[in-house]
Amino acid sequence: MNSCRGCRGRGLLPVLDLGRVPAQDFFPAAAEPVAPEESSHPLAMVLCAGCGLAQLADDDTVTDEPRGVEPVALQRQAVDAVTRVAAAHLLRGSTVREFGSPHGGSWLPLLAERGFATAEVADVVLDSFGLMHEPDQLAAFTRRAQATANDGVLLIQYHSLATIVGKRQWNALRHGHFAYYSTTALLGLLEQAGMSAVQAWEFDLYGGTVLVAARHGHTAPPASVRRIIAAERTFTETAAVATLQSAADAHCRALRDWLEDQAAQHRRVFAYGAASRAVALFALAEVTRRLVAAVADASRAKQGRRMPGTDVPIIAPDELVAAQPDCVLLTLPDLLAEVSVAYPQLTGRWISADRFMTSELANTPQVHRLDREETRI
Repeated sequence: MNSCRGCRGRGLLPVLDLGRVPAQDFFPAAAEPVAPEESSHPLAMVLCAGCGLAQLADDDTVTDEPRGVEPVALQRQAVDAVTRVAAAHLLRGSTVREFGSPHGGSWLPLLAERGFATAEVADVVLDSFGLMHEPDQLAAFTRRAQATANDGVLLIQYHSLATIVGKRQWNALRHGHFAYYSTTALLGLLEQAGMSAVQAWEFDLYGGTVLVAARHGHTAPPASVRRIIAAERTFTETAAVATLQSAADAHCRALRDWLEDQAAQHRRVFAYGAASRAVALFALAEVTRRLVAAVADASRAKQGRRMPGTDVPIIAPDELVAAQPDCVLLTLPDLLAEVSVAYPQLTGRWISADRFMTSELANTPQVHRLDREETRI
């Protein structure tokens, strides 16, 4: 990369480098031997000194991701988001267009219930976690602006960079995710596309998600947007974003130590969630079947495969329950409520992968400390 994916500036500052890891959307067949070249793909984040857009440095992978199952938490949040937008009187007109995300889920049924029909140029344009998959960010924002009718509204939902930094979610960095937005950077991209934010909402999803409503024209950001920008400032400065490097090192080391301790006690550890964010974690922590017997996932497309770069197989949730593991490492904490209801047999055995993170930027420790009595979910 020689220039910013957004503003085209050349002041790109390295902030996180995970070295060479497996492609995070390619899950080989379980019977296929692990090959060294699987873990040969560079993965790094850079920050634009000009516009503040955090972005994937390079990507030499080819997208081949099995379709995932939309979490219940994501479905519920979509209902909440649409309700809030409607309450703000921003769901006007009768047509809708959605720029989808490869991770599943759609807001179109929710808009159809309110009488909206699909159209190429629409009164309401939706993008929930889709924009980050676009290598050319400026072009992607321009396409969405062009799809929005003159008096229409563009709704963009994104996982906040401030959340990623503040909660040390270094493994949000992955192949195929080309941008990580601060609200300031997002407003800059909207401005280049001839649009301005007119409202913003925050949600707890993924630890902190922002939904911005934008319209054509250039106007000053409203109070709801200014509040978010002010709250994000501490976490989106270059020095703060660069702390993700130490977060990654500490997280992988702590998880490895815990897994080795469990193995020494002859405790059987399984995991739940063959998610893309678990790929780099497993690879950098050097997880093998000796440490994690298998990963369960509700996606049938992933079952019968294995975690990239490892020999850890992916199994069906029923197989996980039948195995009666001592511990289940939950790779996606947002799934806790869902899996707790679905698999009551595993109550007391869930261990969040996020418990092995530490927080230098927050005043309150978020994480599981290995020298304290272990707390189970």
